[in-house]
Amino acid sequence: MEAKQVDYGELFIEFITTFKDNRGKSYLNQINEIIAYRKKSFYVNFADLFSFNQELATLLITSPKEIIPILERKIYDYIIEKDPQFQYEISNIHLRVINIPRVVELRKIRSNDIGKLIAIEGILVKSTPVKERLSKAVYQHISPDCMQEFSWPDDDMGEIIELPSTCPVCGKAGQFRLIEDKSTFIDYQKAVVQERPEEIPPGQLPRQLEVVFEDDLVDVARPGDRVKIVGILEIKKDSQIKRGSRSVFDFYLKVNSIEISQKVLDEVKISEEDEKKIKELAKDPWIREKIIFSIAPSIYGHWEIKEAIALALFGGVSKILNDGTRIRGDIHVLIIGDPGTAKSQILQFASRVAPRAVYTTGKGSTAAGLTATVTRDKNSGDFYLEAGALVLADGGIAVIDEIDKMRDDDRVAIHEAMEQQTVSIAKAGIVAKLNARATVIAAGNPKLGRYIKERGIAENINLPPTILSRFDLIFILIDNPGESDVYLASHILNVHGNRNNTQSVIDIDLLKKYIAYARKNVSPKLSEEAKKLLQDFFVEMRRKSVESVDSPIMITPRQLEALIRISEAYAKMALKSEVTKEDAERAINIMRIFLENVGLDVESGKIDIDTIMTGKPKSAREKMAKILEIIDTLSINECAKFKDIIKEGESIGIDKQSIEKLITDMRKQGLIYESRPECYRKV
Repeated sequence: MEAKQVDYGELFIEFITTFKDNRGKSYLNQINEIIAYRKKSFYVNFADLFSFNQELATLLITSPKEIIPILERKIYDYIIEKDPQFQYEISNIHLRVINIPRVVELRKIRSNDIGKLIAIEGILVKSTPVKERLSKAVYQHISPDCMQEFSWPDDDMGEIIELPSTCPVCGKAGQFRLIEDKSTFIDYQKAVVQERPEEIPPGQLPRQLEVVFEDDLVDVARPGDRVKIVGILEIKKDSQIKRGSRSVFDFYLKVNSIEISQKVLDEVKISEEDEKKIKELAKDPWIREKIIFSIAPSIYGHWEIKEAIALALFGGVSKILNDGTRIRGDIHVLIIGDPGTAKSQILQFASRVAPRAVYTTGKGSTAAGLTATVTRDKNSGDFYLEAGALVLADGGIAVIDEIDKMRDDDRVAIHEAMEQQTVSIAKAGIVAKLNARATVIAAGNPKLGRYIKERGIAENINLPPTILSRFDLIFILIDNPGESDVYLASHILNVHGNRNNTQSVIDIDLLKKYIAYARKNVSPKLSEEAKKLLQDFFVEMRRKSVESVDSPIMITPRQLEALIRISEAYAKMALKSEVTKEDAERAINIMRIFLENVGLDVESGKIDIDTIMTGKPKSAREKMAKILEIIDTLSINECAKFKDIIKEGESIGIDKQSIEKLITDMRKQGLIYESRPECYRKV
């Protein structure tokens, strides 16, 4: 058996020194890097080893615990031969295996896999801070006759400390004291990997697996990262059993290597045939219309909303400036509408067609569930950093239905995720910043059940202006009975009567691949024509804001950034590398629709972006200022009586109803107070 072990070691050294891949790359380059930069890990591509020697590669999968230490020792000896100084700085080398062909799904891990080298894919949802595990202990025999120190064991002891029964120096039993200063420790971190949201079967809980990182693998990945992990599947006893022994064990994975998927949509596999179809589809001059028509085909009408959903699915281009500032490319969309207008159906479709999506509802979501939280493991007492829905949707789409039903303090949590696209957390000594580069598509109901046209958006929606201002496009769905009801009824009856009648222009699977391909490979740049058109539109809208003293602000730089993102999304739909004048015109058109429907001051009839940005149009702010002035003047000696405020207000053209509403609003905001019944003073 000993000779055979030596053979495998020699065989592996032969592989390192002689093997060259298709591009002529050799493993000797990696050995030189390890020596030069004092690295601890040696990476081997499984496919290379398999093509060199199938027996050795198979043994690596089936008996990793026996074969890996032999190969690691052989690499270490080989490196020391080349550089004897290496042994004084690095005590061992880790053999890391990548590109294992069989990836085991988390819910399909079984007892047959125990002790084998397996690969898994998922999202890292929890991780503990780095700890130190005792690798090699130095004990002292507490006995007047001995008091000698000795190392135990000869190799790595693993996670369970087993004390020697007798002293290896004097051969007698007794008490042993651990000498921490002379013992060897290794960096240790626990984490939890969960199934990806798109892989979970409907109605089932996501499966999780505990993983253990050691030495140079700690802190490589953080919660929210999509990972491919190769490791040895091991078992451990359930730590909750206090007394006696139990025959039931838990799985955990001792990590051998980890690959972190960046913001690429690897979960959608696109074959060469698919790519050919996608490129052929993009040549169609009506491709944008076909994509929009394929969004939720079972729902009648709502063209602009379907267009906005399509824009959000494709997204703009995120940019990182030289100073490290990141400008988001994701387009956030909000739909506010009357009950029964198919908002949830549109959102459900968006989450199905998006290559990476997380669907949640406002009622069942908390701040911790949406962003991140620190939890404590009830068995070990360890603190875990746990990622929420927006972090899990990193690089994809977060769909939030019933956003108006969320509690105010929970809603505040998504501010940072929407603009800065990060989630910061500081709890229980864990301070972290996680990526949440996700598009937010949200829907909600009006505050009073149905949308009232005579009121502004801030009065109709139970959302603060701080959140409204972060959405690039907001649409209002009003259930208007009218002539189109015949077509609506006919469409619904056809859908129910003939289910094959609602096929989209583009097949849903192909559309999903088309979106994934565009998001991954297309990054259009603004042409000079498009830049000029967007600039002229912005300047013209701003110029109208200074034409007269009472003109409201029509547009802000935030809307200009949204216009750029929307223009890029239109170019992405046609897989173009440049944003043309036509794309910019389309972006301006949908922005106008948004501003004319949502950013309208209902009193003056003018576009006023402050209705979204601050919740109050200019006309309302001016009236409030005048009423405050009246209260201030009337309350010089005592408080201002309500009837006197109304009399003064009506004399300058403010009607009684508006005054009553303004006084109620100002009391809520704490600007005035009622010193005695129907008598007010400024705070």
